[in-house]
This record gives sequence, C-alpha cells and structure tokens, in this order.
Amino acid sequence: MKDKLVTLIGGGGFIGRYVAQELLAAGARIRVVERDPRHAWFLKPLGGLGQIQFVAADVTKPDTIARAVAGSDAVVYLPGTWGPDFQGIHVTGVRAAARAARETGAAAFLLLSALGADAESPSRYYASKAAGEAAAREVFPDAIVLRPSVVFGPEDKFLNRFAGMISHAPGVFGRAAVPVLRPDAKFQPVHVVDVARAIVRALADSDSWAGQTIEATGPEIVTMRDLLRWLAATIGREADFIELPDFAGQAIAYAGFLPGAPIKLDQWKMLKTDNVASGALPGLESLGITPTPMEAVAPSWLVQYRKAGRFGLRAKAA
Repeated sequence: MKDKLVTLIGGGGFIGRYVAQELLAAGARIRVVERDPRHAWFLKPLGGLGQIQFVAADVTKPDTIARAVAGSDAVVYLPGTWGPDFQGIHVTGVRAAARAARETGAAAFLLLSALGADAESPSRYYASKAAGEAAAREVFPDAIVLRPSVVFGPEDKFLNRFAGMISHAPGVFGRAAVPVLRPDAKFQPVHVVDVARAIVRALADSDSWAGQTIEATGPEIVTMRDLLRWLAATIGREADFIELPDFAGQAIAYAGFLPGAPIKLDQWKMLKTDNVASGALPGLESLGITPTPMEAVAPSWLVQYRKAGRFGLRAKAA
C-alpha cells in the first residue's frame, strides 16, 4: 500500500479512524471524506507531511462524491446509519461511490457492509445493507465486501452502551436491576482493530479478493444474557437480570421513537436474527488475522464504568 492514495469515505468515524491508522502505518496516503472535514481533523497528527488530505462531500449527492474520489488508487466506503435515511446512506451513496471509483480508474473498491445483510430481512438496516452490496457490484463488479459482526472498541456504541446502562441502573442494596431483551440472541463481536486490518490487507491484495465477500467476526459466540453478565462482572457491579418476554420487548421497541428509548423497532427486528458467521464465506483467518477476544482488550476502557474507576481496581487489589 506504500504511496497509494486511498480515499476513506466516512474516514472520521469509529471504524474509519482505525482504518486510517493502519493505512498510514503501511505508508499509504489517505484522503478522508466527511460532510464536515473538521470532524476528522483529529487524524492530522497521525500522518507525515502531505500524507493526509481532507475533503468535504455528501454521499447523498453523487457529484460531490465524484470530485472527492478523483485520482484514487482505492476507495473504501464506511458510512452507516440506524435511520431514517437507509436508502440514501446504504444504497444511493454506495452506488455513487462505486461508480465514481470505477470512472476514476481506482483498482479497488471496498464496501463495509454488515453481518446479517439480507435482502429478505424484516430489518430495514439489514435489507438496505444487502441492497448496497448489490448496488456496489452492479457498477463495480470486483468490489470487495466486508461484513463485520457488532464491532467493539474504545469508542463503540455497543459495549459502552450496555456497560453504561448497567453502571447507572437503579437497584436495591447496591444491586442493579437490569432488564434483558432477547436474552438468547447470539453475537460474535469483533475488535475494531481486526476490522481495520482486514480492510487494509484486502486492499493490499485486491486482485485476490476482487468480487469476494468476507465475514469479520470475533473468536467467540456470546448470548445477550452472557454478554450483560460479563459486563457487570467486568465493571464490578452486582446486578439482577430481568429477562423480559418478547411481547414486552416488542412493546418497548414500538416506543423507540420516544427520547431516551433503549431500543428502536428496527433494532428489535435485528435482534431476532443471530449475528454470527455463516461459515460459508472466508473470515479473518483467511487474511492472516487472529481474532481478538473481548476479554483481552475491553477491560482497559470499561474500567471507566467502575465505581471510582481505576482507583476502585487498586483498592480491590489491595
């Protein structure tokens, strides 16, 4: 990847910042595309002189995307949304970026999709991700698709969200009362660094991975029940877990439009499908990556949810 120009559409986001770091370490030049590039300026210190460019563009406006990717050796599409504009972000934007990559002569186009992408899914998120994959391959047949499971990392909205919920849950005699929706729902969480490395390695060998779909998953499958229990133990919060029946969970989801609602209706529909590798597609190991367990890295940032933070850990050790 040395000296190649890689355009990261959405490069200032949670996953994008890690992709940027991996590319910079590999000697690539990167162009970070955001609606407001100022949101990605924190990346500036990571690169050498002239190694990072910042461009303003809107994925729902194809002409801005065409200008943003001009001259790229590779283009990576990272944006995602929980709504309401699934079509604009997951389909229209993908098609525009793939077409621009083809017309500028880019050697590779990589789309960050999602494990669970399915045109027949009742979830608009999953269905639109599948439509985005089809749109990419329609205009850039050699597009590489990476489907990660839920991604965890210091800035995530997955482990942090649940840890915060447990940390602040009300309770009696110091024990938190934590409701659990879909306790048997399965996940295969993947570390953000592993996802970033997968993207860079696939780009570096784009001829071999052209037109293929890769599943990026962690080394272990966990249920919602086990995940919450592990988080409670990790942050040192005693808790009682109240497993809600599906009718109660669905009622909560239907109120998802209300401020502060814990889950939206489309997220509820997603929980009805296990988020695990199919086994029919290549995974991280095919790229030479050994998936990172949550237990190996997550406690380093989840400590913020412990009472007294790191000081609480020291007191316990003493």
